Amino acid sequence: MKTRQLGQTGIDVSALCLGSMTWGTQNTADEGCAQIDRALGAGVNFVDTAEMYPVNPVSAETIGRTEEIIGIWVQDSGRRDELVIATKHSGEGLKAVREGAPISSETIPSTIEASLRRLKTDYIDLYQFHWPNRGSYMFRQNWSYDPSGHDRTAIIQDMEDCLGALQKQVDRGTIRSFGLSNESAWGTAQWIDISNKNGGPRVASIQNEYSLLCRLYDTDLAELSILEDVGLLAFSPLAAGLLTGKYQGGVVPDGSRMSLVPALGGRKTSRAMESVDAYLGVAKKHGLDPVHMSLAWCMTRPFMCSVIFGATSMDQLELALGASEITLSEEVLTDIDAVHRQHPMPY
Repeated sequence: MKTRQLGQTGIDVSALCLGSMTWGTQNTADEGCAQIDRALGAGVNFVDTAEMYPVNPVSAETIGRTEEIIGIWVQDSGRRDELVIATKHSGEGLKAVREGAPISSETIPSTIEASLRRLKTDYIDLYQFHWPNRGSYMFRQNWSYDPSGHDRTAIIQDMEDCLGALQKQVDRGTIRSFGLSNESAWGTAQWIDISNKNGGPRVASIQNEYSLLCRLYDTDLAELSILEDVGLLAFSPLAAGLLTGKYQGGVVPDGSRMSLVPALGGRKTSRAMESVDAYLGVAKKHGLDPVHMSLAWCMTRPFMCSVIFGATSMDQLELALGASEITLSEEVLTDIDAVHRQHPMPY
């Protein structure tokens, strides 16, 4: 398994990252721990979680359960030093966490302490803000996104305060690095500028959605990633399962994400299904499994740090791990590019 440096932190992470958001709803604690063991055995040293997990559905009753499952593994295995753990501070609007309070210098210390307790560790390798307080164009909100009401002065002040609070945690040794999620190029640039001017942890990564079907990152954020050394941690690289092909023809397997979230967060559209057909055609033409092709393609992108995938079964995990051994030919990449031009922005 290839590794890449997480920004300028000196932390090396595997090119594939094990996502955990189904542990506690669709997966048991034993299954989650088994996945970590298998991933480590395949060279994956990076696991991503969040205080609000598990999902499908998100509920007040299960908030924090995924971190607890990882904590069980940490406590029982004694192998904490082998794993790079990333977690996230939920943002404004999620009523099940802090009654929907925004991220602030006041919430950061107690939120980190709660994650540390659940994770059974005394440090978090990568601490991420799950989404900006000012809102985001992610999750299909790009179609009507309007930042004209933003108060720049208040946003910058909030960022300065949060970086000050984070630096105290770095000094205490409770977090090693800082990352963003569902963030924009402007927002990321401000975080970098403020840390350069005032101190505080420099942004190491951006965790945004990215796949063959969702390529918003290819524009302004790609340039920022490369020139500022802030790599992408891609979530939903299989487009919530669409790119596996399992939903084609109207099929909805029992226990699948679509059986629990029918619209897949706005991803299920007629144009998306047409796009998937085209990508499946490329995979078939070149004798590739579509899961391998989709994950391996993400790993070719010049701004990529690590590709986050999730699995609800060990078979799915084994299949995804196989992508690390795949090298896509120029012919495959050319065909993928042709499909992208024919089917841009399918959802």
